[in-house]
Amino acid sequence: MVTVREVPAEKLIEKTKEELKKFREIQPLPWTKFVKSGAHRERPPEQEDFWYIRAASILRRIYLNGPVGTERLRTYYGGRKRRGYKPARFRKASGNIIRKLLQQLEKAGLIEKVARGRKITKKGQSLLDRIAFEVSR
Repeated sequence: MVTVREVPAEKLIEKTKEELKKFREIQPLPWTKFVKSGAHRERPPEQEDFWYIRAASILRRIYLNGPVGTERLRTYYGGRKRRGYKPARFRKASGNIIRKLLQQLEKAGLIEKVARGRKITKKGQSLLDRIAFEVSR
């Protein structure tokens, strides 16, 4: 059986994004096209389906490293902030975007809260395993 670890992340996230669009609970919020995805970014995301791409990526990250909390995901999605002539420094990603996505994935039944963050449910695991099998072909 092929698992998420054995397929390329880009292809898995692309297919998962399309599957997540079918879930009624996962919808981009109205303000998401105006905000940056973190303090290290210069502009808001330009992709039309950024919300679904990030949701698929978070779902994959929880599958691989779960249980994971918001702070660890903020660190994972953070990056280098350019500060002009001063040296660049690391900044975490936006916690609000990650938190709202985690809440939506939880409503959809793909992840659940545990003592140390959130972990993937059987439904979420089977969804990702099925998509990984399709990608591996």
